[in-house]
Amino acid sequence: MLSQKLHDAMNAQVNAELWSAYLYLSMALDAENKGYKGIANWFHVQFQEEQAHARIFINYLHSRDAKVELKPIEEVPTTWCCPLEMFKQTLEHEKKVTALITNLAHIANEDHDFASINRLTWFIDEQVEEEENARDMIQALEAVEDNKYGMYMLDKELATRTYNVPSPLANSAE
Repeated sequence: MLSQKLHDAMNAQVNAELWSAYLYLSMALDAENKGYKGIANWFHVQFQEEQAHARIFINYLHSRDAKVELKPIEEVPTTWCCPLEMFKQTLEHEKKVTALITNLAHIANEDHDFASINRLTWFIDEQVEEEENARDMIQALEAVEDNKYGMYMLDKELATRTYNVPSPLANSAE
């Protein structure tokens, strides 16, 4: 059984993951409106990943006989000046998510809840990857800065990104 503190924090994390999905959907739509189909695709994949992260938390809470409580999703920004600004905000957002996940792991550790620690280890590793991906995109965009052909090629490359089902969901019926 989860402690009430961890249960509440995981419920909040479900909602945080859904807010993240909403943010990335908004970025995808803005990128598409500006003609960046590849960047839009990158953010559509992020949108799917964040929905999957929420589902992983939901599945975990259910497996621990804990109730999931959804809250309203707060408004997200809808426009950015440029793709570089999108990815800078992405990196800052992912750092905040990393702090939330770290806090969950801290609570689970205090509770000596080794099952939760095990599940959260996957998320900790995922966050390292999320931050690295955002940093890589910032570096790529800074490298092509005012080069229209470079931006065109980068956008084409990002159009090839595909969604992969996260391992915690790979064997589930969802």
